[in-house]
This record gives sequence, structure tokens and C-alpha cells, in this order.
Amino acid sequence: MIEALPIYHNVHNLAAVAGKNEAALYGREVAASEIKVNNLSVSIGNNRILKNISIKIPNNKITCIIGPSGCGKSTLLKTINRLIDDDEKVKVNGEIVIDGENIYGKKVEVTHIRKKMGLLSQRPTPLPMSIFDNITFGCKIHGVRNKKQLKRIVEDNLRDAGLWDEVKDRLHSPASSLSIGQQQRLCLARGLAIKPQFILGDESTSALDPISSRHIEDLFVKLKAKYGVILVTHTLRQALRIADHVIFIYLGEVIESGSADELFNNPRHELTKQYLSGVFS
Repeated sequence: MIEALPIYHNVHNLAAVAGKNEAALYGREVAASEIKVNNLSVSIGNNRILKNISIKIPNNKITCIIGPSGCGKSTLLKTINRLIDDDEKVKVNGEIVIDGENIYGKKVEVTHIRKKMGLLSQRPTPLPMSIFDNITFGCKIHGVRNKKQLKRIVEDNLRDAGLWDEVKDRLHSPASSLSIGQQQRLCLARGLAIKPQFILGDESTSALDPISSRHIEDLFVKLKAKYGVILVTHTLRQALRIADHVIFIYLGEVIESGSADELFNNPRHELTKQYLSGVFS
């Protein structure tokens, strides 16, 4: 159900954790934690997509993953919340450690991991229901039933997504009536409602017009105060505008990573210099 729920994968599996009470889910802000990737390799059949990747992704920063098409950017992003291993042909070796837990450990409950990672896809795909019900869908599966609590969750997260003032008088209208830019912000609000630790964006502005795209970028900058933000982008200009940290991938390998200032202004590797200067894209 990846496409149907771009920021929260396989929401029906939430039933496995529905016994948690409202206070545990919504009574506190969730502190983002650094992600540590150790010796990660990913293969699909005989095709090796990612090769021995070891990086750290900081909390409360915007990390942009850049590189040419087909280099493994989206695979890395999906590996972080275990979307990639839905394919039985995929083989993952190595570790991804979040909150001291290897998310590829044998006893890890996948829904628990995915709740920490909200994925915003290329194109918005709101659920076929009202704006209000889109936001509360995952919350209700978690066991939240109090109407006042649900109303507060809807308003708070629509405000965080910069959409409240535009839709507050039509919360029970179909989400499909929104513009594509508004739909993407609705998907963002829906994901924020279940309190992830990281927001993952897979080319999440590529289908939007320039004004809507810039609006989403501005939201990411604002939201990094509460969440870690990890974005795959094919647009260097976007990374230059908003990145705090950058990971450059080429043919499945991390060539260079570091602060945006260091990587963009003083790249260490020749391949990075060539990519940034437009020798290849």
C-alpha cells in the first residue's frame, strides 16, 4: 500500500500496535535520533544496488541525498524504513541503527520501525475520504477515539503543514477536491499526526509547480526543529537552498558526505566536483 499512503506505509499493520494509549502516542513530542548506517549493502537478485555504505544522518537537520539517476538514492531512503524489503528478491546486509536498535535485527517489529519514518512520495495520494478523516485515519487505528483529541490533532497537524487556514472551513469535504500542492501538504499532515521521528521525502516536490514546491521546502525548514528530515532530490538548486547535511551517491556507493557548506564549497572527491559542476547528471 505504498502508493496509497505515501507518508505512512501499510497503515493496516498499525493494528499490531493499536493497544498503545493516547498519552504514549500524543502526550509528548518525539525527539529525533541520529541514524547510523553500518556496512549496508542491498541487492535485488544479482544486481547490487547499494555497496558497503557507512554514514551517520544527524537529527534535527535537513539531509539531502544527491547523485545521478539510478545511483541508489531512493533505495537508500526506502531501506531506512524497510520499504525495500517488501520485495522477496531483495537482500539486505549490514545495519541501520536508530535509538540503539538495528532495524534489520531478527526480532524487530517492522510496523514499530515504520512508525518512526514518515515517507512523502513524489505524487500526493490522499485517501478517498474527507480532509478530516485523512488526518485521523492512522490515529484511530492507534486507538484514539476522543472527539476533542481528534479535532486537536487535525488542527495542530494541518497548521504544521501550513494548510489549516486554507481548509478549516471545509474539513469534511473530499480530500480529492484540493489542489495537488494542497494534497501534498495534506499527506504531510497525515504523516505528522502519528508522530514520526524522521520525515523522508522521495523527490517529494518534483510533481509540484514552483510555488507549491517552495512552500513544501519552507515547511521542511520549519519542521526540522521537531524532526529529522531526509530528502532525495534530483535538483541541486533545492539541496543548495535547504540542505544542512549532504550525502553524494554514485553507482551505489557513498562518495562523500558532510555538512552542506563543506560539500558544496570544498568537495574532497573528484567525482563530487564533476557532479556539482555539471559534467554528468
